[in-house]
Amino acid sequence: MRFVLLAIAAGAALWFGGRALGWWGSIDDGRLKLFGNVEIREVQLGFRVPGKIERLLVDEGDKVVPGQILAELDTRPLQDRLASAEARFESASATAERDINGSRPQQISEARADVAAADAAVVEARRQNTRRRALEAKGFLSRADLQSSEAALRSAQARLAQARAALSLAEEGTRVEDQAASAANRDAILAERRAVQTDIGDAVLRAQEPGQVLTRAREAGAIVQPGQTVLTLALTQPVRVRAYVAEPDLHRIRPGMAVTVRTDGTDREWPATIGFISPVAEFTPKTVQTEQLRTDLVYRIRLTVADPKGDLRQGAPVTVIVPTAAGKN
Repeated sequence: MRFVLLAIAAGAALWFGGRALGWWGSIDDGRLKLFGNVEIREVQLGFRVPGKIERLLVDEGDKVVPGQILAELDTRPLQDRLASAEARFESASATAERDINGSRPQQISEARADVAAADAAVVEARRQNTRRRALEAKGFLSRADLQSSEAALRSAQARLAQARAALSLAEEGTRVEDQAASAANRDAILAERRAVQTDIGDAVLRAQEPGQVLTRAREAGAIVQPGQTVLTLALTQPVRVRAYVAEPDLHRIRPGMAVTVRTDGTDREWPATIGFISPVAEFTPKTVQTEQLRTDLVYRIRLTVADPKGDLRQGAPVTVIVPTAAGKN
């Protein structure tokens, strides 16, 4: 028991003595000193569509700006698909337009003429059938001839019914269901055309943010699949620092506070702003580089550094200096 109490007393003395000497979150001339690293921000760039790389326009170490073209795929297969889709869209559009407009006046006039001709044919077939029936009753005509006359009359009547149905269709136009089907087919081909146009746009790889090319994983002529890494880009702006503050010093900082950042090997300082303070405590991560590493409850903070020239290297250890006035209540 005595050994345990002595150990606790020694640990407490070491903790308070360590804070006074500036091991973690040290106070230097009234200023708060925090430790952290420049955040590593990388993005793996690839095409959203498969294909053969036609051109690679950047190399490792090149700096890029938003919108800059980095690589391009061979778009000839996509251009062929687009031409096919456009031709089918024109055909489907014409069909849908025809169904909406219905029959032309000339088609309706032709259908009416067909009805009139079929009606006249029925009248003539009926007259011939009546005449032959009378002759068959007097014995001047065979039964077979009379049956042929009756068959001709029925055929003429069927052609008349067919002509009248055709006239009705011409006058009423295309059914609503057929109009909807042709319009849906046109819209489906239009969507396919837009999809091909999108694929052609995705065959061009552009930078979304300012950065610097880290790796060039593929070369021109290579066949790539969707999402396969072609370039690795380090995002250089904005420059962000991840640091940690001990719980007893938490009250000395706040979001929006102006601070300065230093790095090893130079006396230069960069202005920075505290942008985020974690609401959750955590144990000191092993990657935090301090004057002497300790295990303690800390809060993670993120700072945005004004470094337009990109002098701070990603992953580099830094020291954050909080001004004296920040700690006064």
